[in-house]
Amino acid sequence: MINFSNTYYKLPSSFYERSNPSAAKSPSLIAYNYELGKALGIDTQRKTNEELANIFSGKVVLNGSEPLGMAYCGHQFGHFNPSLGDGRAHLLGEVLTGDNQRYDIQLKGSGRTKFSRGGDGLSWLGPVVREYIVSEAMHHLGIPTTRALCAVRSGAPVFREDELPGGIFTRVASSHLRVGTFEYFSARSEQDLKTLADYAIERHNPELSKEAHKYYRFFESVVKRKLSLVSKWMGVGFIHGVMNTDNTSIAGITIDYGPCAFMDNYKHDKVFSSIDRFGRYSYSNQAKIALWNMSVLANALFPLLLEESGLSSDQLADKLQKDFIEFEEYYNDLYLRVMCRKFGIFNPKKEDSKIVNLFLSYLEDNHLDFTNSFRALNQLQHENKEFEKLWLARIEDQDKGKEQIVELINSSNPYIIPRNHQVARAIDSCLEGNDEYFLNLVEAYKNPFTQNDSLEDLAKGPTSSEIVHQTFCGT
Repeated sequence: MINFSNTYYKLPSSFYERSNPSAAKSPSLIAYNYELGKALGIDTQRKTNEELANIFSGKVVLNGSEPLGMAYCGHQFGHFNPSLGDGRAHLLGEVLTGDNQRYDIQLKGSGRTKFSRGGDGLSWLGPVVREYIVSEAMHHLGIPTTRALCAVRSGAPVFREDELPGGIFTRVASSHLRVGTFEYFSARSEQDLKTLADYAIERHNPELSKEAHKYYRFFESVVKRKLSLVSKWMGVGFIHGVMNTDNTSIAGITIDYGPCAFMDNYKHDKVFSSIDRFGRYSYSNQAKIALWNMSVLANALFPLLLEESGLSSDQLADKLQKDFIEFEEYYNDLYLRVMCRKFGIFNPKKEDSKIVNLFLSYLEDNHLDFTNSFRALNQLQHENKEFEKLWLARIEDQDKGKEQIVELINSSNPYIIPRNHQVARAIDSCLEGNDEYFLNLVEAYKNPFTQNDSLEDLAKGPTSSEIVHQTFCGT
């Protein structure tokens, strides 16, 4: 059914713990992503829903699967935790697609591993529903992300503040290597760090494997992928909520959705996560934190960077400091490009930041919806005449017709996003045993940029009684 081609399992045993999933009692299928499964070469043609639930809960371990929990550590809210790892997840194995792309298939909420640190290794249903909806929506918004392959009810209760139904989520990723993976081995073994770096290069940047300064070039590539990702988050009003280094992928994909949320009314320092009490991971701080996380990666890779550079430690540190100034400028250019497209501006200029900032200030001052306010720019008019005059003069000063400008605006500003109150309603419905609303949302978010009058209710912002003020990790 799945033709596994496992490489992580061939790394030294210090990289993982062999561990079989153990959470499922009487699993039942909520959703299976047939389109994604087909792309991964998974043959489900003769599989019943019951068989799919057994496989993607870990109750049945397929031939070729070598389940394991991955070792890593990380900085959580700026504080180093030396031992984290997959405490409630199992990497089932890897698949190689027809176009020679490698993907991990991982279960979440699938039971304890040696990294569980006193936890039960389980997930209740809410985080499963949230991650399925939001990760698939992000994919269709064109934002690099892990994907949702399957969601099942485990058939066993999970005890948090209350007794809740358990869920198991199947996640697909180009890898599960994190900044925290590099921190883990940098603190333990330089040889293992080198093994990890070589593995990551072979997997994500094979073109660098023969270069003289391959570790620096790899580091630079990771930084640029991460900054590109954050610029795209900013463009859709997405707030990750828990940008710890163990939640930061070196592949440049969104991972670990936890308390994530999309803004309704624009607020530059908006925070949803209940545990982000000081706004470290607020909307406007995400690029700064991304750079901070990349500085942690630089520190983890420092022994390898030093060895290949021929520089002294002080010289390398000075070089990296200068590099980070350039990385910040690189991000600013990316951000301006993303935001200018939302206004119908094809070739951004630095002075266009005035248009962006003027519009965002107007949204914040007037408590206006981020997504809908940007989408409405396709009318090529605006109630704020100061902004309208500046903006229209700019977009008319392009060698582009009105239709091209409107097309760019529409393709850069979604008609619908997975709004927090909609996700909350889907979770509540699934808790009651009714999956229809959840499945309808997943289907609707497949075409986020296409105006569809039948989805008008999904395009609306929340009423005052529907507003979600806080989100939770749900672990």
